[in-house]
Amino acid sequence: MQANFFARKRRNSLLYSALLIIVTVIAIIVTEYDVIKGFTSIPKAAEWAASNFYPNEKAMKRLPAILDTLLETVLVSIAATSVAAVFALLFAILGSNTMGVGGVVSMISRSIATLFRNIDVAAWSMILLFSFGQSVLTGYFALFFGSFGFLTRAFMESIDEVSNSSVEALRATGAGYFSIIFHSVIPSSIPQLISWILFMVETNIRHATLVGILTGTGIGFLFSLYYKSLNYSAASLVVIVIVIAIFAIEAVSNYVRRVIL
Repeated sequence: MQANFFARKRRNSLLYSALLIIVTVIAIIVTEYDVIKGFTSIPKAAEWAASNFYPNEKAMKRLPAILDTLLETVLVSIAATSVAAVFALLFAILGSNTMGVGGVVSMISRSIATLFRNIDVAAWSMILLFSFGQSVLTGYFALFFGSFGFLTRAFMESIDEVSNSSVEALRATGAGYFSIIFHSVIPSSIPQLISWILFMVETNIRHATLVGILTGTGIGFLFSLYYKSLNYSAASLVVIVIVIAIFAIEAVSNYVRRVIL
């Protein structure tokens, strides 16, 4: 029986691999993609980047302006994530299987979270451009909506993982709904909630670069401006600054996680 199980699993793996190869070949034919030319152009692209895409002395003079724009981008990302976390916690409690009120309210809460979670930040940026134009507010709301959907779902799962024993103990003592939430559910799940918030801050800083290109704001717009004006040295400096900032923020987030978890 075990041999049949592994044989069936191997057969399914081969079938899915064959389907993947077929889909890939069809995509190459439809798009008329030259695979050989694509791979052979990699050395030339690397050679061009090595000879053009690096910061020079003139680009370094733009560093203060780049750092100011980066700081603005980071602050917008943190603000969008923090505010989204507050709303996400409310919707997560309402939609939770453990502490949700159930019925229509729980269903609506989960449906809203699913809707916002499945719309990409880039799509939110393009949608919001019609209402707010190219402004910081557009980028803020794009990050806010994306963060809200993701965090609501993550918070729901964290709250549902809370031990039912403490909840049942408080209910046995006659504690009310809000007393259980503020004295058991939230304190028990707060380390996981903070971890998810930190993860979302890191993600939003990465997303903010793309959002900035679309909305004409922040560090992403600065990169687009330099690149389109063929100022590759300044554009490379923007990339380097973004990479260093992401690594620094990730290091801080990992340290905080080690402390609270």
